Amino acid sequence: MPTLSNYNEFKGHHWETGTIRNYYAYRGVKAPHTGEPYTESLLMGISGGAVMGYFTFAYEGYDPLCIILTRNTFDPLNTLLTRLGIVQHLQHTANPDKGRANLLDTLESGIPAIVWADHFTLPYNAQPIDPGMWGMFPILVYGFDEAADTVWIADRASVSLTVTPAELHAARARVKQDKFRILTLDPPNPDKLVSAAQAGIWDCIKLYTENPPKGSKNNFGLQAFKWWTELLTKPKARVSWEREFPAGRKMYAALSNVYMHINFFDGYPRAERELYADFLDEVSAILHRPALQIAAEHFRTAARAWGDLSLALLPDHIPPFKEARETMHRRSRLFREQGNAALDEIRALNTRLNTLKTKMETAFPLSQDEVVAFRENLATHVMRVHDVEKEAVTALREAMA
Repeated sequence: MPTLSNYNEFKGHHWETGTIRNYYAYRGVKAPHTGEPYTESLLMGISGGAVMGYFTFAYEGYDPLCIILTRNTFDPLNTLLTRLGIVQHLQHTANPDKGRANLLDTLESGIPAIVWADHFTLPYNAQPIDPGMWGMFPILVYGFDEAADTVWIADRASVSLTVTPAELHAARARVKQDKFRILTLDPPNPDKLVSAAQAGIWDCIKLYTENPPKGSKNNFGLQAFKWWTELLTKPKARVSWEREFPAGRKMYAALSNVYMHINFFDGYPRAERELYADFLDEVSAILHRPALQIAAEHFRTAARAWGDLSLALLPDHIPPFKEARETMHRRSRLFREQGNAALDEIRALNTRLNTLKTKMETAFPLSQDEVVAFRENLATHVMRVHDVEKEAVTALREAMA
């Protein structure tokens, strides 16, 4: 069965930009301005770059969610590919046999296959399979051997990941609109690089300062920081933290989920601000705008402010919060560095995190007065990030003037 025996590209760490980075690096495609593989930071910036998004969700039977978006989520993959003038070759079928044949044919041609698979169904993610939860993301398949009952995958980790053919089939089949999709790509058009970088920067600026393409203005950009602060400090607001995330399990769930989204969900810590700063440094030469390096330093300052906010979410002086933070970091390192080999330990860490969450129902470590002070302190950190990012976006706009 087809396996790309010389595949060794695992430096990309986000489902979309990381997968594209790994795909092109394996195929030997080089960026015109460096002669090196396209960096994930460049791809991230072109796709729309850094953003602030704030959302809350409450579903019956689940802990309420507070989600922070750290990068542009308005169709970033297609945006990236279109801006770089990349010709896409998409195969899509609802027929399982045809889907398998398309995958094998792609690998037989010597090309890794970008496929969409459900995050919760792939066992190396150690997530519970729940009928109400799914998430189809692109991953890179570079080997398929039915005799060995093994599929080899590049997916956010720094090492190869494996599943069985049956497990991959189930993950690919989870959601109808993405069922058995396979994408292969022609190289980027180097003549599109300048316009692609410019468009990506303007996306970032606009999402911070203007109304978003969809949704409430309170959910995106600089306004989202103010909105979050208001919900932390005004308990009578309709969707305040006092109402949505009261002391106990719900507050703990919100704090830990926000921490996860800031530091782990998109593959890079501290809201990916260092990654975006790397993009600005890289394109400053492409665009002949050295002032972009000044904006990059502002975003590195923002990264530090996001780090301080993270510690305010799960601080050291509250033992169960500190334990949760350290457990999440250990889980992330194990997945990144060891992949499947650490699956048993990752599952044990998940069990410990669930135990901590359950304990919050009866042993929440803060009094009501301490909860109020905690939220006020959190609001102060949120506005600190707002202020730093306002300066960063102002510097970014000035660099593009």
